[in-house]
Amino acid sequence: MSDTAEVVLFDGFDELDAIGPYEVLANGARAGADLETRLVTLEPTAVVTASHGLRVGPDGVLGEPDLLLVPGGGWTTGDGGVRRVVERGRLPDAVAAVHEAGTTVASVCTGAMVLEAAGLLEGRPAITHHGAIDDLAETADVTDARVVDDGDVLTAGGVTSGLDLALWLLEREYGANVADRVAREMEHERRGEVVR
Repeated sequence: MSDTAEVVLFDGFDELDAIGPYEVLANGARAGADLETRLVTLEPTAVVTASHGLRVGPDGVLGEPDLLLVPGGGWTTGDGGVRRVVERGRLPDAVAAVHEAGTTVASVCTGAMVLEAAGLLEGRPAITHHGAIDDLAETADVTDARVVDDGDVLTAGGVTSGLDLALWLLEREYGANVADRVAREMEHERRGEVVR
């Protein structure tokens, strides 16, 4: 049975925060990782609209994945996205529940604020987009890194760091050969060390 990775979408998510890691993980399966990657929402919906207007049809609703990835978007502008889902509370509650059930949880950019609201970052090393560092520092131990791996909770900095996060996850779970093959295929030069 394949491992499952789910990228949770919500209106106002940042496109690259979600689609970049999705592509890396999907390419990982082609490179030999026993992994199925899905785009999901909390409730059934036909279309989710991202922060720059991209409309995406999700594969289904949040299940019981081995990995849940939460994108950012909208926190620093204050006009929706992460800020809205944090205020509503349902997504942080769902993230807390799947983590409690044993799912590894990762965030890209200001998706870290969802993990913070879920109670997963208190006293832990973490990183987010530079525009949300002060907010994150209220509970987490902000760490100057592109990717922070604290075992069952991982965070990545600004938007493009999601590529490096996903490549690190492939390396951690399936080996450096798989991650290197994907990086070469995508012509992405990995940046920054992973802080563990």
